[in-house]
Amino acid sequence: MKVAGRIRSSLLLLGLMPFLLGVERPPGLGDVRDVRTWSYEGYTRVVLELSHEVDLSKAKLVRLAANRHAGRPERLYLDVPGVWVGRRYEDGVEVGDGLLAGVRVGQNTLRNSRLVIDLERYDHHRLFTLPSPARIVVDVYGDPVEAAPDSSGRLPASLRRVRTVVVDPGHGGRDPGATGLYGLREKDVNLSIAKGLAKRLEERGFRVVLTRDDDRTLDLEERTAIAESSGGDVFISIHANASSRAKTRGIEIYTLDENHERHSLDVASRENGVPASKLDPLQRALARLRVDEVGSHSTKLAGLVHEQVIASAKKRDRSLPDLGVKKGPFYVLFMSSMSSVLVETGFLTNKKDAKLLKSVKFQRELAESIAAGVADYRRQMEQGLLSSAEPSARGADRAAARIGSRAP
Repeated sequence: MKVAGRIRSSLLLLGLMPFLLGVERPPGLGDVRDVRTWSYEGYTRVVLELSHEVDLSKAKLVRLAANRHAGRPERLYLDVPGVWVGRRYEDGVEVGDGLLAGVRVGQNTLRNSRLVIDLERYDHHRLFTLPSPARIVVDVYGDPVEAAPDSSGRLPASLRRVRTVVVDPGHGGRDPGATGLYGLREKDVNLSIAKGLAKRLEERGFRVVLTRDDDRTLDLEERTAIAESSGGDVFISIHANASSRAKTRGIEIYTLDENHERHSLDVASRENGVPASKLDPLQRALARLRVDEVGSHSTKLAGLVHEQVIASAKKRDRSLPDLGVKKGPFYVLFMSSMSSVLVETGFLTNKKDAKLLKSVKFQRELAESIAAGVADYRRQMEQGLLSSAEPSARGADRAAARIGSRAP
């Protein structure tokens, strides 16, 4: 898949009122560090990176109709509190991908900046924030779909056929993830298992999208933009665990929740790359939204993958603990609109787990068992689609028979 990424550091000074000209910058404000966009068919992601975090709990991304007399296109705007743009940026970020014409930002008041997204085509959008570094993320969707789409604009999980699987090897490049015994690095273990998983899924007839297929650094927003733009039906994020207690070992599988359980928060904090305290109210609200939309299907997927993985792993090592299916506030899961799970394949800090994860044969067995679980999920989902279609089909047959009986 070809990813069209545009990275610009220059922004348009927008709507600068005359009384702001020449005024000194108020103290205590943050700065705009960068604007990035990723463009795909039917979907564009805009990221505004800031020098510090902002509170958007009371902010709204407003849609404005086009003003032909003033030469202004249809647009979205967001007032960002506590950020200074001033007159440092004089050019806008041109996008021109069929969805967005461009992105602008400028000083709206002494203490607020305004982000403006000029639209070429529009269906709906979503807004959220990310910490470390502070980012505002706006996803703009342009292709309306029928049959009651969810907030991502896609068919609900219950109406989708399971064709495309997004496989996400966690970490990579400058981010090694957890480090463990025998010189193991999480990013390497994740990539090896993910490649094996991709191969085995393709052998089962799935279309597979890897968020990375080599050792490169992926920003969280880019990783999830690849997943979201792929039209995926299932998202599998591969990780390896770590613990300060050398005896801790086992396999665990996570689905999305705003869970406050200590262990889940610790794992989510490490995989998110931020302290647990950074899981702010907006992220928790998004977690609840994602649980409402695809929660039951993600739980079903997690259960089926867990069953296959544990059965396979136990054949290799009967003493391997089954840590079960758990829930946690993982960014890669709430930023996806598909049934999603995160697989922690073992503890790199445990001697027995690390020895297993170092084994290429065990990595292949893990990949095979995860693929088997996804195939089980596809089979159950398709059975559900067929079952729901049967009553209407029988009704159509009866109606046709009645019409036929009246035909001359």
